[in-house]
Amino acid sequence: MRHKHGYRKLGRTSSHRKALFKNMSIALIKSGKIETTLPKAKELRRYFEKLITKARVGESNTHREIFAYLQHKECTKKLIEEIAPKYSDRNGGYTRIIRTRTRRGDAADMAFLELV
Repeated sequence: MRHKHGYRKLGRTSSHRKALFKNMSIALIKSGKIETTLPKAKELRRYFEKLITKARVGESNTHREIFAYLQHKECTKKLIEEIAPKYSDRNGGYTRIIRTRTRRGDAADMAFLELV
């Protein structure tokens, strides 16, 4: 049972999960909208909204902190200079999850994760 457990493991090791969220975050920054399974979208929302909150602060060390998570220079720059300033007056809720369909192969619930 997973009573009071803090996160979804998604059937992956911790390093695989970390790489998954990093790559999905980069894709979300580049395109603004991605389609994935519903549990992945819900976990990515937690991960990504924390990144935006850090980027909003705009301190001198922000680039290093965000780059430590993403390991992608262009996306780090885009997140800090273009995306985060849009949400300067908003307290959370930077992303939206829209359920789309059931995947035919394994009947997984699919969803779009997009920036608001």
